[in-house]
Amino acid sequence: MVKIPTATQLIVFDCDGVLVESETTANKVMAEALTAQGWPITAAESIARFKGGHMHQVHAALETELSRTISRDWITEFDAACQVALKDVKPVPGITALITRVTEAGLKICVASQGPHEKMAVTLKAAGLDKIFAGRIFSSRDVQNPKPAPDLFLHAAQSFGIAPKHCLVIEDSVTGVTAAKAGNMPVFYLNPAGEKLSGAVTIRHPNEITL
Repeated sequence: MVKIPTATQLIVFDCDGVLVESETTANKVMAEALTAQGWPITAAESIARFKGGHMHQVHAALETELSRTISRDWITEFDAACQVALKDVKPVPGITALITRVTEAGLKICVASQGPHEKMAVTLKAAGLDKIFAGRIFSSRDVQNPKPAPDLFLHAAQSFGIAPKHCLVIEDSVTGVTAAKAGNMPVFYLNPAGEKLSGAVTIRHPNEITL
């Protein structure tokens, strides 16, 4: 079991892979989109390469792979297809109970994701988490620099008027953990395989988190 630091006032949840089980579905759509652009790739390869990343980074990789400039129109098409595919996603097992525990304890919560607001509107609603996070949802499109820069997490903390050291980030990607560390925020790394990352506390399941 892992205890939330006693100084914590705000818990910042990543969305995909932490709140909602969307990674496999989203990366299947991603793989199909990249393959259609001329870069054959599987969903598993997409997860391994782009998990926690931003679409700007994916687009740059696509242009590098194909050695040519590509219209960004495919990203708009991908976003639309992704929203359709994700309309039936489920919450990550144990996350709803964790949210209940921390809110009943008086801690504030929010979401800070690389994904656009439109995508989170779909996934959080499908998972039954939209109402509890209403008005407390932050996207990398709200800031200048996406993860691994700390901008998004710092923006979320500032919105609550809470110092970074009193925030706890829960992430499932190296990119997200890097962003939290850059913002001087404690971070839990949700990884079912138990993989360790320097500067982060690894948890295999949300039920391991205690107050």
